[in-house]
Amino acid sequence: MTGITLLLIGIAVLVCGYILYGRWLCKQWGVGESTEATPAHTLRDDVDYVPAPAPVLMGHHFSSIAGAGPITGPISAAAAGFGWLACVLWILIGGIFFGGVHDFGALFASVRHGGKSIGEIISANMSLRAKRLFVIFAYLTLVLVVAAFASIVAGTFGVTYDESGALTAAGVANAQVAMVSLLFIVMAIIFGFAVYRKGVKMSIASIIGVIGIAVCIAIGLNFYPIQLTTKTWMWLVGLYIMIASVAPVWILLQPRDYLSSFLLYAMLALAAISVFMGNPSMETLPLLNKAGNTTPVFPVLFTTIACGAISGFHSLVGSGTTSKQLDKEKDAKPIAYGGMLIECALAIMTLIAVAHAYSFNGTDLAFSGATAIFGGGIASMIDPSRGTVYSVLYTLLVLTYSTFCLTSLDTATRMGRFMFQELWLDGTKGETPQNVTGYKKILANPYVATLITVVLGIALGMNGYAKIWAIFGSANQLLAALALLAIAAWLGNIGKKNAMCWIPMFFMLAVTLFSLGINTKNQFAAIAAGGADWGPWAQAILGILLIVLAIVLAIEGVITIFGKKKAAK
Repeated sequence: MTGITLLLIGIAVLVCGYILYGRWLCKQWGVGESTEATPAHTLRDDVDYVPAPAPVLMGHHFSSIAGAGPITGPISAAAAGFGWLACVLWILIGGIFFGGVHDFGALFASVRHGGKSIGEIISANMSLRAKRLFVIFAYLTLVLVVAAFASIVAGTFGVTYDESGALTAAGVANAQVAMVSLLFIVMAIIFGFAVYRKGVKMSIASIIGVIGIAVCIAIGLNFYPIQLTTKTWMWLVGLYIMIASVAPVWILLQPRDYLSSFLLYAMLALAAISVFMGNPSMETLPLLNKAGNTTPVFPVLFTTIACGAISGFHSLVGSGTTSKQLDKEKDAKPIAYGGMLIECALAIMTLIAVAHAYSFNGTDLAFSGATAIFGGGIASMIDPSRGTVYSVLYTLLVLTYSTFCLTSLDTATRMGRFMFQELWLDGTKGETPQNVTGYKKILANPYVATLITVVLGIALGMNGYAKIWAIFGSANQLLAALALLAIAAWLGNIGKKNAMCWIPMFFMLAVTLFSLGINTKNQFAAIAAGGADWGPWAQAILGILLIVLAIVLAIEGVITIFGKKKAAK
């Protein structure tokens, strides 16, 4: 099959899924039936709760959920030997019936719970104990995300030098990316003031913003005096997210993500154009599974490709930041369900780029590493000679990749702050950071929560987060299963149909338990072999704890859902 055929089939399936299944979900859940205003209006504080126009919020939500996942996941799956058809089937089926339900349900449930997180939804519909277990787990996962994404961003900003002391080609590209990213931040602040404080029309501001993006890129590609090492950038990134995560969303989060979304949509268009220009054959990848591949498709494929099909991180974004900015309830479908399916399209285009990059049989060092495979694969389909056009496109694609990660990093830090605060509060008693006393008053303070989150994330990012990163895939999919559990419990409690959550929920629980079991077994084998550092020990201990957490919360959730159904009968 050719890349064009695969892309057209994939987009057609996703569009049908959005129209038909998305409409059915709205009808079953009663989306838009409420006459009450969304929390962005009723709880508006101009810091976290701020209503945003649908295009602006779509930019924030899509930029935040995408991160590096829909790019690195398919590339890792291809490297593991899983066939392109197996990957595509999981992306399409997972996106429409698993990830879309998960993302849409998390956002909708949060809106109906006053913009509160999945943890508070669990507290209101299951128990306070279940909420605390979930929040602790989610918070530790977010700290790991902050560590990883801070390291990725710093790595795409940090420069390197050759033996003569001159910048390497990669160092130049990184300095350019860093300069453009800094200019983006400045432009976003100006945009926020213009729209939200000076009343400039969104249409006019958007046109000026797009022009500003082009100017920022032009300046950054030709003028990049800030040339710092990766370690220095780690400290600066930590300072940035500390400020950005407590700043009012209208001044930075909303405008930056909205403006960045134009760059991200341009990347999607560029990837689509490259497929039609290059039209690579998918035959460079195996169809279902590489001959002799010993890596089991189940459960590894379903933890490797996460963001392109279903990812627990999305539920934290939807219930953490997006729900606090949703202007109208009907906007939830295009933003949450639509955003997930756009990510599926990106994952499919990434697979096509991988197929093209693999046509060089892995002998070309220019296509080593996830960023290079994605950027190089797309750019070389447009400019096979790899001349000036290739170099410019490659730099722009790396910039876009970094933009994804920086946006997710900012959002993850803000959500980590929310989670840390919620850990000390009992929402069923109406506790808030403002009305609690004693130690809760200190720990629930937004600045204290932010400081602790950033310090933990940056410290882990600089001191070996990679040693435990292997467990993130399982932890992330456990988040997805638990979010679906919370959504199902809430829907059942309010008398709505929740059967559409059952199969995704039980499937992701099975994926998580099998994956954690395999990984924990491997870590104990590494420990038994001798010479293991703290990494295998940490993964083994965390693996056992996550298995116990999954079982405990699953039992409590099943009792909540099916126990009430039995009582009702």
